[in-house]
Amino acid sequence: MNDDTPYNEFDEFDDFEPEDRELHDEYGDFRQSAYDRWRPAIAAFAVLLTVVAIAVVGNGDNGSNSESSNPDVVVESTNVPLVTVPLTRTLKTGMKGDDVLRVQQRLAALRFDPGPQDGVFGQNTVQAVWAFEKLVMATPRDRATGTVTKSTWAIMQSDLRISPRRKADTATHVELYLPEQVMTVFKDGAPALITHISSGSTEKWCEEVTIDPGEDGNNTNAQIKQGICGEAITPPGIFYFYNRRVGMRESKLGTMYNPVYFNYNIAVHGAILVPLEPASHGCVRIPMSVARYFPALVAYGDRIYVFDGIKEPEEYGSPVPPFDKPDPNYVPTTTIPPGGTTTVKPAGTTTVVASTTTTP
Repeated sequence: MNDDTPYNEFDEFDDFEPEDRELHDEYGDFRQSAYDRWRPAIAAFAVLLTVVAIAVVGNGDNGSNSESSNPDVVVESTNVPLVTVPLTRTLKTGMKGDDVLRVQQRLAALRFDPGPQDGVFGQNTVQAVWAFEKLVMATPRDRATGTVTKSTWAIMQSDLRISPRRKADTATHVELYLPEQVMTVFKDGAPALITHISSGSTEKWCEEVTIDPGEDGNNTNAQIKQGICGEAITPPGIFYFYNRRVGMRESKLGTMYNPVYFNYNIAVHGAILVPLEPASHGCVRIPMSVARYFPALVAYGDRIYVFDGIKEPEEYGSPVPPFDKPDPNYVPTTTIPPGGTTTVKPAGTTTVVASTTTTP
């Protein structure tokens, strides 16, 4: 995947259009527990390895399997020789060269998105390396470096295969791994996109928010501001995509680019800041470059499984996120009337100078 990856533009969508209602009827109310409906899937897939990265490395081992520190990732070694290109330096932000280009090309081949394949180690490449470290190398998210060492490059050059944790009932499905802060889009069981993400911080918050027309909490034709308190939670469970917007949007949960919704106000969307740690108000942040085409990868009704590393998504069903409430201490700072903004001139003082009369 590179900066020239084609993507589809979408028309504006109304909330819960007719096709959404049909999907809603077919899949059921996403507020209901899906545990009973998915109980057979739990039994069927309990014996499966979750995200599996099978690496074929020519290291002279006896061909046995060895588990990595991450129980979700298995590294299988064989005696199959591979032709590899050595790395002579550690690659990091700002570096340029053919070795950087090879890293970008390899990441793209594995369906990570390093941004433009131009031989420049920029922020998009850093975030792609973060995702690789966390998902394949089982690096804890707070220890991901975003650099490519000789050992990282050796793993990256091996014959990796990343498999889904679930065989979904839709040809395309998304798996979101909260512990790793990584999201994968699978099409027919093969990854179409693997990206670094930042989900809900789990913190409670109270802020003044800007809400665009049509977003939850604003049924007017103008942008409004409100004082809102909430809890930054991205609930684990099984959901499906059912609504989307185009471009930059302001909502109760913040600024979003090309949001695709799957659980009330919670959406996968582009953001300028996508740090290593969970930092959102509950949505799933992805890099802006990825958000350009992510909406074209998923359709209404496509499943999204949110894993929290504690229980299986099927055990949670489809829980709703914590609902926001008005901030009792909110004092409006600005007013946005229909059609624009109004600047109120501060009340001033008037000085009256007594006149004098001079009599010649």
